[in-house]
Order: sequence, then structure tokens, then C-alpha cells
Amino acid sequence: MMAASLLRRDKKSTAAHLKADLKRTDNSSGLRQLQELLDSVLNPERGSDPEALEWCKWLLAGGDGFDEFCRTVRSYDNATLCGLVWTANFVAYRCRTCGISPCMSLCAECFNNGDHTGHDFNMFRSQAGGACDCGDGNVMRESGFCSRHRLKTGENVPSVPRDLLLMSEMVLPRFIITIIQYLRDGYTEPESAADRDLQKVLQQLEPHISFLEELTKMGGAMRTVLTKILTNQQTFKELSMGQEENVYAKRNYEKYLSALKSSGLVSVEEKGAGGAGAGATDTPAGAGALSLLGATAAASLEDSNKEEDQDGLQGVGQRKRVKLSSSTKDPSIMDTLKHKCFLEELLFWTIKYEFPQKMVTFLLNMLPDQDYKITFTKTFVQHYAFIMKTLMKSHESDTMSNRIVHISVQLFSNEELARHVTEECQLLDIMVTVLLYMMESCLIKSELQDEENNRHVVVNCGEALLKNNTYWPLVSDFINILSHQSVAKRFLEDHSLLLLWMSFVSFFQGMNLNKRELNEHVEFESQTYYAAFAAELEACAQPMWGLLTHCKVKETQEYTKTVVRYCLETLQMWFDAIGFVDEPSLNQLTFHLPLHRYYAMFLSKGVKCQGLDLDSLLPDQEMLMKIMVHPLQIQASLSEIHSNMWVRNGLQIKGQAMTYVQSHFCNSMIDPDIYLLQVCASRLDPDYFISSVFERFKVVDLLTMASQHQNAVLDSEQERPMLEGALTFLVILSSLRIHLGMSDDEILRAEMVSQLCMNDRTHSSLLDLIPENPNPKSGVVPGSCSFEEMLSAVADFKAPVFEPGGSMQQGMYTPKAEVWEKEFDPIMVILRTVYRRDVQSAMDRYAAFLKQSGVHTGNPWPPYKERTPLHPCYKGLVRLLHCKTLHIVIFTLLYKIWMDHQNMSEHVLCMVLYLIELGLDNQVQDDKVEEEPCIEEHCHDSWFPGTSLLSNLHHVINFVRVRVPETAPEVERKRERERERETPPSTSSESTTFGQSSRRLTGNWRENLREAQVFSLVAERRRKFQEIINRSNHEASQAVRPKSSSSRWLPPGSPPQLVTEILEIRESMLSLLVKLHQKLSAKQNSLSLSWLAEVDPAHHAHGDGLTAIERILAKASARSRHSKRCLQEICGKVCPPIPPKKNSPGDKKSMDKEERRQRARERQQKLLAEFASRQKSFMETAMDVESPETDAVMDVGSAEPLDSEVLYDCVICGQSGPSTEDRPTGLVVLLQASSVLGHRCRSDTPKRLPTTDEEHIYPEDTCGATNDVRLSLMQRYFKDSSCLQSVSVGWDGGVYVQTCGHTLHIDCHKSYMESLRNDQVLQGFSVDKGEFTCPLCRQFANSVLPCRPGRGIETPAWHAPSNKSMSTLVKEVEDLQEQLGIFPVSASVKQRDPILAESNLSKEMESVIKDIKNTTQKKYMDYGKNPGSPDNDFLFMYSVARTNLELELVHRGGNLCSGGASAAAKRSCLNQLFHVLAMHMRLYSIDSAYNPWTRLTQSTYSRETEFCDDERPEVPMLFRDVPSLLIIFILTMPQPLRKEHFTCVVKVLYSLQYTQALAALSIRFSREERLAWSNTGAAKKNMPNSDKSWESLLGHVISELTKAKDVYDTNSEEALMLSSSVWSPQSIEFTLQQFCLPFLRLSCLLQHHLYGDSLPGCQVEEEFSLLTGCLSLAGSVQSSGSMSSAACLEWNLNAFDLINQWCSEVIALSSSPSQQSVSLLVQDPQWAAPRLLHLPDNYNTIFQYYHRKSCTSCGKTPKDPALCLVCGAFVCLKGHCCKQQGVCECVLHSQHCGAATGIFLLVNASVIIIIRGHRFCLWGSVYLDAHGEEDRDLRRGKPLYLCEERYRVLEQQWVSHTFDHINKRWGPHYNGL
Repeated sequence: MMAASLLRRDKKSTAAHLKADLKRTDNSSGLRQLQELLDSVLNPERGSDPEALEWCKWLLAGGDGFDEFCRTVRSYDNATLCGLVWTANFVAYRCRTCGISPCMSLCAECFNNGDHTGHDFNMFRSQAGGACDCGDGNVMRESGFCSRHRLKTGENVPSVPRDLLLMSEMVLPRFIITIIQYLRDGYTEPESAADRDLQKVLQQLEPHISFLEELTKMGGAMRTVLTKILTNQQTFKELSMGQEENVYAKRNYEKYLSALKSSGLVSVEEKGAGGAGAGATDTPAGAGALSLLGATAAASLEDSNKEEDQDGLQGVGQRKRVKLSSSTKDPSIMDTLKHKCFLEELLFWTIKYEFPQKMVTFLLNMLPDQDYKITFTKTFVQHYAFIMKTLMKSHESDTMSNRIVHISVQLFSNEELARHVTEECQLLDIMVTVLLYMMESCLIKSELQDEENNRHVVVNCGEALLKNNTYWPLVSDFINILSHQSVAKRFLEDHSLLLLWMSFVSFFQGMNLNKRELNEHVEFESQTYYAAFAAELEACAQPMWGLLTHCKVKETQEYTKTVVRYCLETLQMWFDAIGFVDEPSLNQLTFHLPLHRYYAMFLSKGVKCQGLDLDSLLPDQEMLMKIMVHPLQIQASLSEIHSNMWVRNGLQIKGQAMTYVQSHFCNSMIDPDIYLLQVCASRLDPDYFISSVFERFKVVDLLTMASQHQNAVLDSEQERPMLEGALTFLVILSSLRIHLGMSDDEILRAEMVSQLCMNDRTHSSLLDLIPENPNPKSGVVPGSCSFEEMLSAVADFKAPVFEPGGSMQQGMYTPKAEVWEKEFDPIMVILRTVYRRDVQSAMDRYAAFLKQSGVHTGNPWPPYKERTPLHPCYKGLVRLLHCKTLHIVIFTLLYKIWMDHQNMSEHVLCMVLYLIELGLDNQVQDDKVEEEPCIEEHCHDSWFPGTSLLSNLHHVINFVRVRVPETAPEVERKRERERERETPPSTSSESTTFGQSSRRLTGNWRENLREAQVFSLVAERRRKFQEIINRSNHEASQAVRPKSSSSRWLPPGSPPQLVTEILEIRESMLSLLVKLHQKLSAKQNSLSLSWLAEVDPAHHAHGDGLTAIERILAKASARSRHSKRCLQEICGKVCPPIPPKKNSPGDKKSMDKEERRQRARERQQKLLAEFASRQKSFMETAMDVESPETDAVMDVGSAEPLDSEVLYDCVICGQSGPSTEDRPTGLVVLLQASSVLGHRCRSDTPKRLPTTDEEHIYPEDTCGATNDVRLSLMQRYFKDSSCLQSVSVGWDGGVYVQTCGHTLHIDCHKSYMESLRNDQVLQGFSVDKGEFTCPLCRQFANSVLPCRPGRGIETPAWHAPSNKSMSTLVKEVEDLQEQLGIFPVSASVKQRDPILAESNLSKEMESVIKDIKNTTQKKYMDYGKNPGSPDNDFLFMYSVARTNLELELVHRGGNLCSGGASAAAKRSCLNQLFHVLAMHMRLYSIDSAYNPWTRLTQSTYSRETEFCDDERPEVPMLFRDVPSLLIIFILTMPQPLRKEHFTCVVKVLYSLQYTQALAALSIRFSREERLAWSNTGAAKKNMPNSDKSWESLLGHVISELTKAKDVYDTNSEEALMLSSSVWSPQSIEFTLQQFCLPFLRLSCLLQHHLYGDSLPGCQVEEEFSLLTGCLSLAGSVQSSGSMSSAACLEWNLNAFDLINQWCSEVIALSSSPSQQSVSLLVQDPQWAAPRLLHLPDNYNTIFQYYHRKSCTSCGKTPKDPALCLVCGAFVCLKGHCCKQQGVCECVLHSQHCGAATGIFLLVNASVIIIIRGHRFCLWGSVYLDAHGEEDRDLRRGKPLYLCEERYRVLEQQWVSHTFDHINKRWGPHYNGL
């Protein structure tokens, strides 16, 4: 067997041999050999083995190496497109400036290589995956191409040599069929196999498909070969079935055929063999959409290629091509598929396997090949129905949706392609049909209107299809192709398609019906409304906006007419189906009327852009009346929902009401609804419209002149909000101009102003809140110039402000002053508010503006705003304001408000006045201006003579007949009159208001009924009105809103009888207005005659009700002389109005009320003042983080020394008293471990965060690291106990103690903790760990520090300055140390009664010590050789004191120049801490033989004993840390310590520090300099005072240390490197001062805390002299300027002897094994302030470097990478890969780097999180965009820049340890970060 022999040879030579054979002209033998070889290599039954792939690679390369072959092929790449394909979560870019299609995207490389400066671009994280469009001119402008794709590379690439790809053409078809056979074989139908594991099949294929993907990446040449193979029909025929003898191939071919069978959308049994003519298929039950439309399924089949049956595929389910006749849509669009090439079958299996990612990527990678693109698109369309069918069945519909869209967006965004497949493959028909098919699966009967006989079907929003948004891939494709003009036009021209579409839209009409619950609260709140709103927006509104964009010009008029016609037809069908006659059914509400909205939007577009005449598009009046009903129902229901009438339906109904007006929905929902109502109002009879409104709002009964009434449908507390709702709706209806004549720019401006007036907004939230056409291709693109220009026109930018401790501000836009003055439109605000509180917020801001600008100080009313003129088409709308019905309502309401009837409100009056003013401003044109009063007789049958508001204003109404309950006051009055035998005057003109509970009447109240014969709807109502009008010539049905009803006091069982009464009114609207003015101003004659003469309406733009009334009266008198005359008469009378009787007691009551309120207010004020003064002190100590200017509230401990004990207030029990042994008081403190000090460096400039591989951060030079090295070096050579007293630890992991300054009894605290333990609701802290919040200021704390009792009478004595000599003091100090401080009070107790020795106080002190130890980790406490030894404990304790002193210094800015008490001092509790530590330290005795004090103050020459028994030496004095010694001495001496002793200790230690300074300095000299200075020193030695001159001392030190070898030799070279400069006396003096300063600062601070000495401020230069002065080191000689550091020395024995002694300790080392330790002489105590890392200015720098960077510990790219801002470490947030013992990496790092405080920047989110112990919080972001706002999670992807202020605030909170106080939102992290 030839193949076998070939297989045995090595692959390379075989490949070369075959290639040579195949190149010959007669290549039959080569072909045969190859086929046989492939038969055995690619035998699918062997499964996928790597061997086969290897063979393929060698064969393709034909004898070369595969890599080399790849390189060669790439060199022939002629592709001009990038085409890089990515999957979900990839970071890509989108530039709107360069994009033609909104879906355009670029990979990072192409984006960075193109020039997009100044463009509107953003970075985004891909949701579904995508591909790079660089180089594709159909999708983006060429100017945006990157440098690589800008050149038309294809032109100069050489053509491919024929033999290069020869083998590929031979081998690959076999390779592909192998994959296909494998897919066929592995597939099992979901029903058949329980263990169906498609993933397994795919995993085994993975290498094969990856190989194909590799090939596609070789470039254009290889893609061309692949395209040929994939699309070649001949090859497919040959290989698809397999050769006769191959059983395996046969079997899997059968499987393939059976899989194909189910591929139709509706499984159709074929009739007759393929192509046998018009075999009409019966419409199967599934094709309901079509049967619904009564479509007949007559299919005219036409076959594109006739030679189907030659290849042995007879009769197999063949794909029918259907010519769709215009009248029917045919179900055979959904028949079984038939494949003609590899590509088609590959796609088929891709779908069957639910779009495996690898396959999708391979198919997309081929797209840069043009031929492939076209074929693939057609194939995709051919399989479209099948894809959606599979999607509906899929369990992973989310993933699958994403993958589908990943493909389709690449195909359909290209207009050329989309048009092509629309024309050739009926893409639109397929999409609409499939959409219908999809929705059909979830239809239910609609229950709207007529529940039993309703024939309409709607989608069921509870179905998974809608709930999970499964339809979105389809809809998004549909919207995408409709955005292409050519496609949209085709859609609009195809009437049968439009009809189908309308039937689709009608499935959503009336979905998600709400029924008002009247009795029980609904048990289960369904959340289906989300699905309903999403479906209407995505499936109906967005395609509508897409179509509307193409109807912008006159030429497209026909489209609009067609759509409008079909809308009306479908609406009519809908009304019939739901059985609608004239009244909407009660208590039903649906927010979904897409048909109405389609109709409205096309109307609006037609009138606005296409110059169509509105009337030509409108139906008859009866249809208009029907159309108006449901949108009006929604408006009334909104009011009902806000009036709490729907509360029993649960919260979700409020959610619906809010979503309906929310910014993303409003322009597809409420706007079209209101516009439609405006159209109806402008064309219907105004009286009919107005009465319908009040009837829908259920307030007809309220509109009566009577003081009491009965309302059949509303509770009294609902009347007022409903009346307000109705009036507000009328105001909106008559004043909104969005679709009635405003230009797009004006609309944008109005929207922007209304949003800014509610609240200041960030740029992004404003973009989000401005409704724009949801279709991405619409005109107003977010971020387009017009938006920015408009924004700068109406708003000012407020840059973010940073108060430390304040919340993080964002950059905000706030309205300009002139906007408040001229453009604030409360009506627009009401329309756009989702929450009612936003209206109030806008009004408050408006009031604040008026107050500030001094226009108006009171409580202003919403300003009245002039409107844009109406488009001529809508002039009819004005008639609403000029109809008698409305005027009667207005009159009634004015009267009721004047009479103080119940349920009236200021808002009602405000809206009534607004309506009057709108009426005055919008006159009906054709009215002749009437000047003569009209003759009364002609109009005796009605309230008002005409319809003009102007003339009706001054019409006086004398009498009104009303129906009232017999208990009403009106009836009472009548009875009184009858008793007095008075006869009522005759009624000249009366009317009634209906209070009957009979069916309410609305409709047209005009007498002449001529127009109305036709309206069957109204005929019934009209007849009733006719009777009523004849019976009584007055009518009234109008609305305003009530408070609580007093008329309801009767038991509901017995409603009082209604009786008819006649009221005497004798008022006109004008007179009522004047009286209301008087009532509001509480003045009798508030309007004088002169007022009218000088009034100018312009002055009255802003103000309260008075201003509004004045403005209206002024307008009325200006527009009509008659009104002016009437007004003058009314004002002339100026008779005090007789207050109605029922009012007088009320007035009195309200007066009393006012007075009582006033008194209460004063009492409150007094209490508040008292409280405030108490709080002030607490505020000062507590809240501010950094405000040195507030006067220092002295630290509790360091208050001025008093003659009595210190008293403390307990903030829990409120008692004040001293702290005693038995009942100690304590300070509320927060203990936290801190490594801030350890992170200090030498240099002031912070380290930079590395953003390239070259940069690194070296942690070796930090304070913590240096001190660790020093200690471990000491421990190598010296005795451990001595080492542990020679340094301080706590640089890393030291315990910092801070307080809020409040004190409490310790027993009170314990009970407080108990109560917290029992009440652990939503606490951000853990009581079990001892955490709590201060009971007074709520600051976070975790321990209580006991205060020392006492501060008795003797205090002054401790401070007295002494004149004892230095040596006496030294001796006294030594004696004190011998005593080993007995704690003063308890000493006596111990002697008397040993049992009492443990007092409460000492117990508490011990427990605090325990707390302190528990605060930090074990590793930060054990530095000794044997952990837990007393020495170790001792070191830890005095280091706590050191840490706190050092940190306070850092907080004061690193020096004491600022003096005074800084904010840090307020938080400091060093005094108490010292006493607690001191008490604890006295448990340890310092072995007196080694007491450092003696070695500092006596010359001891007992060196010989030291090296006996091989014990390590003590640490030489010159190596010891001087501040540590100071703290040790102070803590171990008896307290309180006399100040003279303190000073003595400081002086002695200063000498040591100074000597160390000299030694360290001498090491920095070069050899010559040393020689020179030691000579100079020797010369000065014998002068007087030589021990106070640094020259002599320096010389002495040099000469002594020269004796020790190694001290100077080792460092000479380095030293030279260090100081190239020459040392002058000045620089030496300066260096010595700098060396000693840290010690002096600490001593001074300690003195300040122990003795309460003040710290004066000074210049930096004077700091040294100031400090030495404070510490009384400087003696008498002190000139402030040239301060000599040596002058401060005070020696108690010969200086040179002492120095000799100290140096000899070092010299002794140089001959012993520990000589290396001499390097400890080199030290530098100065550290710069701690800084966080320096971050780059542009966030992109960090993001690009770190978001792909792999983790150092696990090598993977972390999902959530994070950076430590303290040390630059790169860590995985929440990464399980880096967990150790269940603790994730960020938490671990925070413990290691910051002793449980970590500051991390989350790279993918740009935010910073703080980890503090077991809690964490989101701090915010230090990177802001150009508009000053954060972009958390990089959702917007705009460029971000470092905000220096924020970063400073962060750093400052870190340094000052105030994270816990300032950030409020903490949560536990459970070690999971």
C-alpha cells in the first residue's frame, strides 16, 4: 500500500516529494498518492489526533518548515483591512467623529496608530465581541485609518507564485470535510440524548479549528484559497456524501440529512419532488401569524438553478426560493434548508452547536476577503430563520445572542451588503416573518375593555422570550438594517410588509394590563413591566425612529401617508377587536399603545419636515374621539397613581408610572401621547374635550359652588391631588410645544434647562437625561457639537471642590443666572420629573436664586413663561382656553378658593391663574374685539355670553342654583332667612352644578347642536345636556383639588338628602381675582386705583401669588378697555369683603395657631442654641481633618494645670467628675496599626509608578527597611537585651492611637458595648472586635484609654525651674531610676491591704495594653531572639510611644515651625497614652549594671569584664538611637516627673546625639579633609569653652575614631562619591543641626504633652534655635540669627573624656569578630514626609500597561488587576489563583505592606479601594474626565486625567489615618479581595 510506505517516511521529504509530483503537468500519480495518504492520515474514525495536524502542516508547507511557510505567505498579504476579531471583554475603541456606521470599532493598536486628537471617541469593553473596521471605507472615514491600513497596500504586493499554495488547495478541502464529518457524527438532537455533550465534541475539534484560524491570519493570499474551497459547489458535491465504500461517511451523511429535516421554521412535509411546480403547502398550525392575517399560502416556486437533481440528492428537503407576491407572505420562506457548499454546511453546524466561540471567530476572520463576505452574508440570511429558531430553544440564549450579534453586526452595518441581500434574498421579509413567528409563541388573549369577548391578542410579558430579552438579536439586526436609507425605503414601499409590521406592532398594543386592586393588597407584585417597557422600546419604538430618520424631506411624503393610513386601519381593527364603544373601562390601565405612538410620530414628522397638511392625515371626528380615550386614560391614571389610589397594586405600579416619563422612554411614550391629545384637542369640540378631561380625572363632583358635595368615585383626600393633576395636565396640554413648532435646537435647550433646574448635573448624567431619538443614527448624537455648544450657552461649569472630609465632588454644570430669570419652565420640569421631589427641588433652587439676586425673598410661585408660537396647523388648540366649560370651572374654583372651601390648595390657584394667563396670551384670531358690553337678554340661557376669555373675565354672575346636602351651611342660612320672613330675590340667571351620583355627564354644552348630529358617541350625552340646559340655564362642571372633607362626617350608610339651593354670588372673575389679592396680601385695599395706571407687566415676571394676580389684571386691562373700566370700579369700591360666616372662627384659630407656632419656634431656637454651643466644642475636636486656623481645644490631658483634680464629662451618663481608681474615666480612642512611617524615603519627590517594563521601584531605601537592616545587624553582634533598647520598632506595623476627645466612664462604656452587641443592625463595624462609634460624635473607635487620676495641688512644684547644678540633677535622676517608679496612689494601698492592689484602674490599663498588642500583627511585635520575653515586650511598648510622637510630627508637617496645636494635636492623646505605657513599663526593671544612664554620665573604665564568658558585648552608645533612649528614661522614671529632671535627661542625651552627629559627619569627609579638620580641632582644644565648639569636638572624634581600623577605610571611596563639594564651616554647622533636629523635635513635643508647654511658631530657619530655647538647652548666650549647635551642649564631666569613653566602645569592636558592625556609625535620622506613588497624568498610560499584564505569582492575566499605591505592587483583586490560606491577594498585601491598611487602584475600574483591617470601602477615583467626573468601571471610556487635589486628599487621609472617620460606607471583605 503506497500510503503506508509514505506514512513511514519522514514528513518533510514526503511533502517535498508530493509537491514535486503535483507540479508536473501530468500530476495524476501525485494526486492519487496524496489522496491515499490523506485517506489514512485524516481518517475521521481515528478521532482528532495531533499527528494528523502535524501531517497537514508539513504537507501545506510542501517540504519547507511550517513557520517559514507562514512567513512566505504573509509577504504576499494584500489585505487593506485590519479585520482583527475579538471576543467579549476585549477593550476596543469607537470614534464617532470617524465612524459612518454607529457600530464602528477599532482595536487598540489601530486606534493608537491613527490620529484621533480632538475627536469624540471612547474606549469600551466589548459586550458581544466584534471586529476591527480599520481600512473599511464603508464603515468609517479614511481619515481615521491607522498608518498601516491607510496605504492601499494591495497595489504593490507581488502576485502569489502558483506553486506556493498548490498543496493548500489540495489538502484543505479534505481537512474541512473531516471537520464537517466530525461535527455531523458528534451531533445529537436535544430530545434524543440525555447526556448530550456538545462541548466534548467541540473540545476535541479545538486544535483543528484553531489551525484554520491560524491559516486565516496568514493574510489575503491564504484567505483567497480558503474562500475558493469553502464556496466551491463542485468540491462539496464530490466530498459531501463520501465515497461509496466508506461506511463511516455514509452514516454521518444520513445523520446530516436527518438534522436538516428539522431546519425549517415550521416543519413542512414536502409535497412532490423538488421543483415540481407550484406545490402549495398547507398552512400548518404553527404559522399563526399568517393565518391571522388571512394570508393564503400560494407559493409560486422558482428555482434559481435547474440542475439540482443530478447529484443524487433527489427530493431531499430542498430549500425553496419563494417569489413573494405582494398580497401574501408565504410560509415556505420557512422551509427546510439545502446546502451547496462547505460554507453553508459549516454555518449550519455552527448554528446547531449554538455558535461555539472558535467557529465564530474563524468565520469572522475570513471577512476581509470580499468574495467570502458576500457569499457568507447570503448564507447567513438563508439560515436566518433557522438561527432564530435555534435561539428560542437554547438554554444559553444569552451567550448565543451575543455570538449571533457578533456576526450579524459585521455583515449588516455595511450598507452596500445590506442592500444587496435585501434585494436578492428578501432579508426584510425574512426578518419580519421571523419576528412574527417568534412573538407568536407567547400570545395571550387581551383583557382590555371587554374581557369576555375581546378578540385581540397581545404578548404575554411573563414569558421567558420577553423576560430574558431573547428577541434582541433579531430586533437589533432589524434596527441596524433599517438605518440604511436604501433598505428603509424598500421597507416603506412594500405595503404588504408594512401591513405585516403593523400586525406585529399590534401584538404589543395594550400588553401588561394593570387592573386596580380595590380591596386586598395584591399578594405577588409582578415585575413583568420591565419586560413590557423594554419590548415596546426595542421592538416597536426603535424601528419607528429608524424609519422616521428617512422621512425628513418633501420627497418622502408618500411614505408618511402610507404609514399613517395603515396605522389608522390597524387602530380601527384594534378598537373593533377589543369591543370599544365610547367609554374606557374603569380601573384598567395599560401604558403600551405603540400604534397610537406610531401614528402620532408620523403625523408630527409629516407636518414638521415634509410640509404635509395635518387635516389630510386625520380621520373623522368619531375616530379622533376614540383615539383620544386611551392616552387620556394614561394621563389620568398617572395622577391617580400619585394620589395613592393604586397603592394596593404594590410598588411596581409606581415603577411603571416612573418608567413612562423616564428620560430613555419619554420621547417614545409620554411625548407622543401628549402630542396626540393636543392634536385631538385642536380638532374636537373644546367643551367636549374639557369635560372629558374632568370626567376622566373624576373631579366633576367637586366643581360646585356649594361648600359641600358628594363625590361618588373619590375619597376626599384624593380629591385635591386629582384636581391638581387635571389642571396641571390642562396647563401642560395647552403650553407644551415640543411637537407643535419648536425647532430641534429649542427642544434641546428646553430639555437641558429643565434637567439643570432640578439639580446641578454632571456632563454624563445630563447626556443620559436628555431624551434623544433612541435610534443611534438619529440627529442628536450624544456628545455632538450642538450639545456642547448648547451646554455652554445655558450652564456654568462648577469645578470639583475638595474639602478634606467632605464627600468627593464631581464637576457639575449649574444653570446661568439668566436661565433662571428667563427660561426656567416649571411646566417642562413637571413633565420630565420621575420623582415628585425633583419639582420641589427645582422650586427651592429657583427661590434661592431669587433670594440671592434680591428679586424676591418670600416663597415664589412657579414663573409664567412665554411660549414659542404654535405651528399654524395646531391653532385649534387655543380654543381649549376659550370655551365656556373651562371658564365656568375657573370661575367656580376662584370662588371656592376665596370662600376657603375644603380641598383647595395653592397649587390649584396657581394652575387656575396659569390657565387664565395662557388664555389672555393666546387669543382666538377671528373674534371681533368686543368693546360694548353685550346685551344681556340674548344670552340668558348660559353662564357666559361668549367664548372669549377676555370678555368673560368681567362678566358678573349673580345667582347660581346648586344641589347641596341638606346639612350644608347654605341650607342653614336659608332657614334663618325664612324665620326672618325675608323673601329671596328672584333669580336672574342661575345654574346648577351636578352633585348627583347619577351617571356623570360630559360633552358639549353649547346650545346649538347642529354640528353634532353624527356622533353616535355623544348623542346620548347631548340629549341629557339638552334637557338640563332647558331646565336651568346654568351649568358647571369643573375642577380643583381638596384637603380633608368635613362633609363626610355622616355614617356612610345614610347619605344626606340633596336639596336645591340658590346662592347669591354677584361676582365676576375679575372681582374674584381682586378679592383673592386682598386675601393673599391680608390688606383691605391692597390694590389702589393708582396701581393700574403705573403697572408694567414686565416687572412681574417673578414673585408669589400676588405678583401673578397683578400680572393677570394688568394684562387684562391692557388688552380690553372694558376690563379696565370694570377693574377701576371694583378697586374704587374698596369695600372690605364680608368674610363668609364660617370663616371667622377659623381666622381666630389660625391666628392662635400662628402665635403658638411662634412661641414653639422660640423655645426650639433656645434649645438649639444651647445644643449648638455644646456641640461646637465637639465639632472642633472631632470633625475637621486639617484646619489649623480653628483655635486649639487643648487636649484633655494637657489642659492648664488647675488647683484641683481634672473633671471629665461622661458622654453616656452625662455626669461630670474626676477619674478615680474605682471608677476610672477613659478617652474614646481608635487604635490602628500603621506602616506609614516605614514608607518614608530620604528624598522629597515621590517614587513613580512604573508604566513600562524598564521602570522599577526599589523598596530598600525606605525607613522601615533601613531600620530592619540596622536592627538585624545589631542582633548579629551584640547582646540581644541591649539591642532591644537601642532602636525603636513600629516603623512598620506600629500602633497609632487617636481620639475624638470625648470621655466616658469605663463601666458606662461596657454597658454601651453590651447594648450594641444585642442590637447589631446594619453596623459597619464588628462589636465582637471591640469596635464601636463614639456615642456623641459617632466617630469610629475600638478602645478606651483610661485617664490617670489626680493632677493634684502639687502640680506647680513640678514645673518650677531649678538652679541646681547639672551634676546634682544627674545624680537625682539616677536615684529616681533606682526607685523604679512606684505608682503613686496604689503604693500606699499595697502596703495596707495586698488584696486591694488590683484596682479597677490598673485592670483597665492592662486591658488597654492587651488591645494595643492585638492591634498589630505578631510579626511586628517579636523582634527579639526569644519572642515574648520581657525585653521584647519592653521594646514594643516604648516603640508605641515613639510611633505616636513621630506620627504627630508628620501630621504637623514634619517640623514644629507652625507651632500651636495642629488638627493632629486635637486627635492626640499622648499624655494618657504615656501614663498607661509608663505604668506597664514599670513592671520591667532595667538591670542597673547595664543602665545606660551611668554610661552616659560617668566615666567607667571597667571594660575588662566585658568579654569574659564569651558573652556578646552591649551596643556601643554611639550606635544607639537617642530618641528611643529618651523615651525609655521618661517611661521608666516615677511619674509625674519634675520638669528639671526631664530637662536634665534631654541635655545628657543631646550630648550623645551631637557626638553621633560628629562621628557620622566625619565619615563623609575625604581623607585630606579629615586630616585638616582634626588639626584645626586640636589647635582649638585648649581654648576656654572648647567643649562648646564643634571644631575641637570634631577634631577629637576624628582622632579617636582613627584608632579603630575599618571605620574610615571602608567608606572612603563611597564618601568621595557622595560629597564632591567642599565642606565649609557653614555647611558643617548646618549638617550638624539637621542631624540633631529630629531628636529636638521629639523632645519638644514630649515636653509639650507632659507639661502642657506651648509651642510657639517660627520660620523654618529659626527652628533649631527655637527648639533649643524651649528645651532650655541654650543657656544664656543666644542670638537668634547665627545659632551654634555646639553652644547648647552642657557636659556634666569632661567632654573629651566622655567622648573618649564612647569611642573606645567602638574601637574595641574593630579588633573583635564584630568589626563589621562599625558601619552602624553611619546613620541619618532625617526622613522626608511619607508620599504615595507619583501617578502618570493620563489614565490610559496605566490602563494599557497593566490591564494585559500577567500576575507575577500565577502568570495569568488577572480578571481584576489592582495596584498598591503605596509600593506599586501589582496584585489580583479577588483572584483565587493567588489565595493563601483562604486570604486573597489584596488583603494579604494590605497586611504585609500597610499593616492591614491598603490603598489599591483597580485598573479596570479606575477607582480606589481602601482596605482597613477586616473592612473595606470604595474611596472614589483620582482620575477624572475633561468634565471633572469619575468614570467608574470605565463605562463611558472617555480619556481620564489625574486630579491632583483628589490625590492629595487621598494621601492626606492615608498619612493622617483618617480613612475610618471620613469614609462612611464600609463593609466587611471576608478576606475575599
